[in-house]
Amino acid sequence: MNDRPIYMISVAAELVGMHPQTLRMYENKGLIRPQRTPGGTRLYSEADIERLRIVQRLTTELRLNLAGVELVLRLEDELRKAHSQIDRLQHELRREVDNVHKQYRRDLVVVREDRLPERQ
Repeated sequence: MNDRPIYMISVAAELVGMHPQTLRMYENKGLIRPQRTPGGTRLYSEADIERLRIVQRLTTELRLNLAGVELVLRLEDELRKAHSQIDRLQHELRREVDNVHKQYRRDLVVVREDRLPERQ
């Protein structure tokens, strides 16, 4: 998802069907973290817009209060980090297994049956 900040608060609010003051409140509660220009203007990314839509679904469809929303978002963030760490560890494990297999290939010697000494 794109993290590049491109939407001003009025556009972001319109995209998600919320009042700009609601977005400010969500920011104050720590549910959303828009980036700021040097002049202090809030800028929202596509990832922020998606997060706002998730907040909207949690509050309207599931009727969670903001404390519940905060908990769900925190758990989702932790889960995303865990998945990322698992992916990184799997990549490292694959690299290590490949290195071990390369070592085996160097240590193996091919012996043809017609070259084996006869058994008595």
